[in-house]
Amino acid sequence: MPEFVNREKELELLRELYNSDEPELAVIYGRRRLGKTALVKKSVEERDDVVVFQARQKTSTLQLRQFIDVASDSYPGLTKIREDWEPVLSYLAEQDGIVVLDEFPYLVEQDESLPSVVQALFDHELNGSSATFVLLGSSISMMEEVALLGNSPLYGRPSLKLDIRQLQFGAATEFFADGYSPEEQVFAWGIFGGVPYYLEELSPDRSLGENVRRNILSRHGTLHDEPDYVLRMELKEPTRYFSILEAISAGNTSRNEIANSTGIEYNQLSKYLDRLSRLRLVDRHVPVTEEKERSKRSRYLIRDPFFRFWFRFVYGAGDRYEALGEDAYHEIVEPKLADFVSRSFEELCCTGVRGLYPEYTFTDVGGWWYGEHEIDVVGFTKEGTLVLGECKFQDSKQGYGSFSKLQEHAGELRWTPEGSGERDEEYALFSRSGFKNSVEEAERERDDLRLFTVEDVVSTLNGN
Repeated sequence: MPEFVNREKELELLRELYNSDEPELAVIYGRRRLGKTALVKKSVEERDDVVVFQARQKTSTLQLRQFIDVASDSYPGLTKIREDWEPVLSYLAEQDGIVVLDEFPYLVEQDESLPSVVQALFDHELNGSSATFVLLGSSISMMEEVALLGNSPLYGRPSLKLDIRQLQFGAATEFFADGYSPEEQVFAWGIFGGVPYYLEELSPDRSLGENVRRNILSRHGTLHDEPDYVLRMELKEPTRYFSILEAISAGNTSRNEIANSTGIEYNQLSKYLDRLSRLRLVDRHVPVTEEKERSKRSRYLIRDPFFRFWFRFVYGAGDRYEALGEDAYHEIVEPKLADFVSRSFEELCCTGVRGLYPEYTFTDVGGWWYGEHEIDVVGFTKEGTLVLGECKFQDSKQGYGSFSKLQEHAGELRWTPEGSGERDEEYALFSRSGFKNSVEEAERERDDLRLFTVEDVVSTLNGN
């Protein structure tokens, strides 16, 4: 299992900050389990001027004393400083130290003045210092309140803000067993996503199904209650949020559908959806041809593949999987898994199309829909070519009907290249199980149709 994956750009930015001759403040935030702590620890390897303090939910007095205890290993003179955050942090700043406060929100919960203390340091006391303060937080809402929003005490002070997101597919595959086929890699991604903590649970000695059964389906599994834990740590009234996520998971993606499914009034729904969006748990999608701010044809989708899987297969299942034991995965999950993962496959195709068409510069790629009509992959290019794609992740081969459907819907899609020139159209079919003879024959006869397998998509996403 890899010790540290990806995040090279973030590491570079942090190390540049540490080497600055000016006082610097970094704010690192993102949902739990994304590897923020691992990132910072990696960035300060082999340095002896660093204090890394992992805050806990304790009283302010205990937090401060434990911070001093940790910091005095590198700065022994700190034990002679009065036990108060302001003189303690001022002393470390005078030593040009690097101070990392991990889970900063826990400190703020017990001492609301702490953000103002840090603000005062940067406003009045750090002239001539090259100290660096790094504030980490998993509570996105709290980090916004203290450091990111316009009315927050530290607004405008950070010289670096890192919004840590999930690993991309290519980086996530480093956690997969060497023997995983491209198809199995897509299945694994569609279940575990790009959260390092989840990916670390994948044992290379077990099949994907056995990993799912042991880690997720079993009530003793390390990930069995993970989304429940994450949501309850972040949300004050989780019940309604659970209902919304369950509704979206069941295919109710418009506001009307979510309101009808949950019983939450339409006018009240916005605040819950906005909150889930800010937590990076839900995305609002609009057709790629429309402006997000103006579109009325939005869909809400669960962003994290693992959360999608959990709400689809685990939430509300009770003891169902325990009763089936070792057959649980094969009896309940496996027959429905290809259909479930098809959404993730579409996302991977949208991402991979840039590498599969290297001759074009894509200005935007996404999905399109109008009424009952839908196109999985739509790409606009600077060269004036419109790329349209259909994705199938089923057991059966993709037929000519998919190509006909793309041709039919292409005329409904409004897009004019820059300069109002004539557009060209190219078509792409993506298939897990190959293609029927009629489609392969069409590809040989035409220069505007290309066929891509799962292997093609995975290869380009892995940089091959």
